[in-house]
Amino acid sequence: MRVVIQRCKEASVSFDNTTNSIDKGLVVLLGMTNGDTIEDVKYLVKKIVNLRIFEDSNGKMNYNVSEISGGGILLVSQFTLYASCKDGNRPSFTNALNYDDSNKLYELFKEELSKTGISYVTGEFGADMKVSLINDGPVTIIIDSKERE
Repeated sequence: MRVVIQRCKEASVSFDNTTNSIDKGLVVLLGMTNGDTIEDVKYLVKKIVNLRIFEDSNGKMNYNVSEISGGGILLVSQFTLYASCKDGNRPSFTNALNYDDSNKLYELFKEELSKTGISYVTGEFGADMKVSLINDGPVTIIIDSKERE
């Protein structure tokens, strides 16, 4: 399981005449691959909510999303995080987990995220979505649950 996390001033996702948005917080793009389990979900949710990438009064990254005023998370599923461009110029998505299993893990991810008490909104799994954000910093972090350091 892989996430791209972007610190933002504001962000939104639009799909099917719906728009969900957050103010200051994190945009989390979530991709899943074969072999991902609930343990990967729990690991990443814990990492995301505890990631200290918001600045304190001294300009140091010391705060996590729950420690900032109005902090929220925008969660968007994105199977293209497992694109392979190894052969040729057309990406292959064979490393992305199939639709049904990915959707189950996405729902588990939302359940685990809701247990944290942090406000969050989502896109719609499998939909064509438009994501907008004002990246703050910019700060962008990539975490893969299979590469725990």
